[in-house]
Amino acid sequence: MPQLFWRSQKALTIRPPILSILVLILGLVLFGLGEALLIAAGAGVSPWTTLAEGISLITDWTVGFATFIISFVVLLAWIPLRQIPGIGTIANAFIVASMLDLTLPYLPKPDLYLFQILQSFIGVLIVGFGAALYLSANLGPGARDGLMTGLTRVTNLPFSIVRSTIEISVVISGWFLGGTVGIGTLLFAFGIGPCVALGLYLVDKTFD
Repeated sequence: MPQLFWRSQKALTIRPPILSILVLILGLVLFGLGEALLIAAGAGVSPWTTLAEGISLITDWTVGFATFIISFVVLLAWIPLRQIPGIGTIANAFIVASMLDLTLPYLPKPDLYLFQILQSFIGVLIVGFGAALYLSANLGPGARDGLMTGLTRVTNLPFSIVRSTIEISVVISGWFLGGTVGIGTLLFAFGIGPCVALGLYLVDKTFD
């Protein structure tokens, strides 16, 4: 992780540097915008958003509110795992969910499949760059990332196995509820890691 000048020295602090908070917020805003672009593209979304879409269909909640409720439930699962949320953890739940509902009505919803794929790709890029920014602020992981790291610690299983098991279970559950699964889901699954790495590289080279 790049040691940038805005990075908080402590992830679990109630008095983080203002600059760390600003970078965190910018990263989460971009993260939420990227997720919203994926939804608007209509070609498949990330696993957790697939679940949020499915829940929204059976409850009449907005996707953003469903995303917030999922984050809250996942945070409850942190209790037996003895995970401690940071400011970034709480901000993640509120900002990403809010961005989905605020931006979705105004984003393009292409009919041509080629444009759907292009918009999905752009969405994954923006999610990756947003994730790189909020991670670089070092103010605590998102609810889902904390769940994965907590389960990895208590089960002693490799992180890759824990992450894959959770994400596959989530996307299957969302699909059964009516959430969108498609090329956008595959783009996210295979592209988010490289996009986050690219974002961290660019941020490091630009501000180091």
